[in-house]
Amino acid sequence: MMNSIGKSCNDIKHEYDECFQMWFRDKFLKGKMNDDVCEPLFKMYQQCVQKSMKDNHIELKEVDLNYLGTDKECKVPPKKS
Repeated sequence: MMNSIGKSCNDIKHEYDECFQMWFRDKFLKGKMNDDVCEPLFKMYQQCVQKSMKDNHIELKEVDLNYLGTDKECKVPPKKS
């Protein structure tokens, strides 16, 4: 499993990941679409990530911007011959 954006969020992220995997395997793949079982963990993790982003001066709006295909897209410079 990957760690979270903030070290303080790692434990809750791993709990949520385990819950999601269990739900996916035991419920979703058997046709049960209700995902409420992990919602409390997801909300706690979401709040932790938002706080960590704020503490690290990461703006959510910057994450949502679409740069692909625009002048702002970072591209690898062409190799020199």
